[in-house]
Amino acid sequence: MPSSRPDIRFLDILDNIRLIQSYVEGMDRVAFDADSRTRDAVERCLERLSEAATKLGQQAEQLAPGMPWRAVRAFGNVLRHAYDQVDPARIWEIVTSDLPLMADAAEAALLRLDKGQISPK
Repeated sequence: MPSSRPDIRFLDILDNIRLIQSYVEGMDRVAFDADSRTRDAVERCLERLSEAATKLGQQAEQLAPGMPWRAVRAFGNVLRHAYDQVDPARIWEIVTSDLPLMADAAEAALLRLDKGQISPK
């Protein structure tokens, strides 16, 4: 069942992206790979981000089109159930390439919701 408060879910996504960005600030890939605490913290934030996307359901696609929401939801399952197969290089790619785009999409969705351009249903 989709969230009755998509604005809260998009804020959850943004909060977790900002946390991740603060954790990796000043790091490069080598430093990230060497820091198990930061990797663990980032993975936990990605799990929460994935869960927020799951709770949004199809609202994610409607409110923030163009993002790979299905893959975001699926990656949460990987983090939870196939944690021993998670590639730190993939995590780094998500952090540096994908999350800035997702933050932009979430902010745009929040703006549209705030202006009443899209009904939260």
